[in-house]
Amino acid sequence: MKAIQVGLIGLGTVGAGTFHVLQRNQAEIRGRAGRGIEIAMVAARNAERAKAYQAQVGDGVPCVADAQELVDNPAIDIVVELIGGVEPARTLVLRAIANGKHVVTANKALLALHGTEIFEAAREKGVVVAFEAAVAGGIPIIKALREGLTANRIEWIAGIINGTTNFILSEMRGKGLDFATVLKEAQRLGYAESDPTFDIEGVDAAHKLTIMSAIAFGVPVQFDKAHVEGISSLQATDIKYAEQLGYRIKLLGITRRRQGSGSQGIELRVHPTLIPATRLIANVEGAMNAVVVQADAVGTTLYYGKGAGAEPTASAVVADLVDVTRLHTADPDHRVPHLAFQPDAMSDTPILPMAEVHTAFYLRLVVADQPGVLSRITTILAEHDISIDAVLQRESGEGERQTDLIILTHDTVEGRMNEALARMQGLPTVLAPIVRIRKEELA
Repeated sequence: MKAIQVGLIGLGTVGAGTFHVLQRNQAEIRGRAGRGIEIAMVAARNAERAKAYQAQVGDGVPCVADAQELVDNPAIDIVVELIGGVEPARTLVLRAIANGKHVVTANKALLALHGTEIFEAAREKGVVVAFEAAVAGGIPIIKALREGLTANRIEWIAGIINGTTNFILSEMRGKGLDFATVLKEAQRLGYAESDPTFDIEGVDAAHKLTIMSAIAFGVPVQFDKAHVEGISSLQATDIKYAEQLGYRIKLLGITRRRQGSGSQGIELRVHPTLIPATRLIANVEGAMNAVVVQADAVGTTLYYGKGAGAEPTASAVVADLVDVTRLHTADPDHRVPHLAFQPDAMSDTPILPMAEVHTAFYLRLVVADQPGVLSRITTILAEHDISIDAVLQRESGEGERQTDLIILTHDTVEGRMNEALARMQGLPTVLAPIVRIRKEELA
């Protein structure tokens, strides 16, 4: 059977990794796909990378600077988009679909922002858009959610889905260093970009979480409704106190189906989170990723591995190529839907505003060291129906006659906590901005 012809857009880290994995494992890949998979054309704006590629593959594979030339080539069966960003990726992907070509992409930002449009266009043309590499690199979490857990009702997902921030938090905890110092080290080691904003402010994680939430709960991708907080303002002091209380702080992406009394809908949030140190996910260190899925039939499952890098991500890209090759001649009506649910079965369940989310909290208050302070704080919490789980008091490093008051609460509604924090912040005995970090038991 004639080999599937692949057009590769982008020769960066993942593009080069994809080429090498295909070349190295072509016998196994052919055996699993049922036919060969060949890179027939490459588009790369970087002339040096293009020359290096052609030196490896010979003159038989054309390399062009204009990706539209590749997308419009009738000989190409599958377009692999690995340039990242929204444009020109969106234009190229939609044009490839319009030309009747299948698409494989690792572009989480593109799918989080324009996934609904892209999947609808693919459905109308009867082609496949595969995107395993867009979330958690080499961890096959998309396939697990969309196929492996298809018998289950997903209850919640919590994931460490950005290796840069996990490396930084691991170093801050292990070495007691501040955020700025560890960020510089992460940049030196190549874990963080020169402009790390998307990673450290939680945007990258929110893109990935949006995709997982859509698959888990059968809702459209809605990145604009995600609550996003990063780690740039996190202090080493709070990591130390969390440790003393039996918790570790991780940047988590959390999506949960909220039912029963009160607000009903989907939670979609990324923020620093206290997790009990006994949980497996709390012990995921360095640049590794991990995703916990809670489902009704199977219970709790954990997916762990490398979330980035040339070959881990290329592993997911090539797996998608094999899947698409298998489906190339299949009946379009019997393929696995892009977001797991058939288009006419998608839900209009709303994404909940953050004020209606239920969670517990870690609070750190720098307060005057005088009688009655704790009583006033606890009274305000009680008046807002917020119960206390634990209290810790330590000498503040800021000077005499003041102390650090650390409070862990039980679950409450975020809106109530916002009101309580505003009142506490107004007390004359509260001497600095209150630190608030959400806490999840993940049980």
